[in-house]
Amino acid sequence: MEHILSAFGFKNYEVELSTWDPEHPEEYMGSPEIWEHAQNSLAKALEKKNYEFEEMPGEAAFYGPKIDVKLVDSLGRKWQCTTIQVDFNLPEKFNITYIDKDGKEKRVVMIHRALLGSIERFFGILIEHHNGELPLWIAPVQVRVIPVSDKYLKYALAVYEKLSAAGVRAEIETTSTTLAYKIRQSEVERIPYVVVVGKREEENHTVSVRRRGKKGTETVSLEEFIDKIVEEGKIPL
Repeated sequence: MEHILSAFGFKNYEVELSTWDPEHPEEYMGSPEIWEHAQNSLAKALEKKNYEFEEMPGEAAFYGPKIDVKLVDSLGRKWQCTTIQVDFNLPEKFNITYIDKDGKEKRVVMIHRALLGSIERFFGILIEHHNGELPLWIAPVQVRVIPVSDKYLKYALAVYEKLSAAGVRAEIETTSTTLAYKIRQSEVERIPYVVVVGKREEENHTVSVRRRGKKGTETVSLEEFIDKIVEEGKIPL
C-alpha cells in the first residue's frame, strides 16, 4: 500500500480501523466471536507494520471490519481511497473451504481490497494534488518537440520519431504561432519537458531542453536526452 501511494506522490495519509457497534449486532452479519477475531487480526496487522491508526466504532461494513486510508493532498484535504476489509462472514455463508497441506478442510478468509478506490475519483484527486503537474511516468505527454521554424521541421520530426521509438510519450508542435507562444502554452498545459530545435541543434545533433518549473535550458545530445527521459520515466513500482 505505502509503495503504491508513494509512487503517485502521496506521502501523507491517515489510517483508520473501522469496527462494528456491539450494541447493535442486528445490523451486522456474523457472531460476536467472529467480529472480535476479525478486528483483532486487522489491528495486529497494522501494529506489525508500525502504522498509527484510529479506531472508528460503528464504521465497519455490515459483513466485516476494515482498514480505511485517507490520503492528505497538497492542500491538506483528506480523501478516503484505500480500503482493506477482512471478511470472515461470507465464506461462512457460502461454505467456502480449502484443503490444507495436511489434507484437512479449512475455512477461507476473504479479503476485499481496493488500493485506489474508484479509479476516476482517484485520478481527480491525483490531478488536484499535483496541480496538473503529474509525475513524469504517468504524464499523458512527457515531451513536446518544437522547431524554431518550419525550416527545421524535418529534424524536429526525426527527434520526435526517435523519442517515440524509445517508448517516450512525445508530440510535435507544428502550429503557425510564435515560438514564445508555443513554449508558454506548453507550460500552461503542464508538459514536463519541452525540446526546442533549430539550426545549431540540427548541425550538432543535439536538443535544447527546458524542464517545467526550472529556469533556463540545457543543450545535450539527443541520445543523452533519450537515455535520461527513459530512466526518469520508469514506473516506480
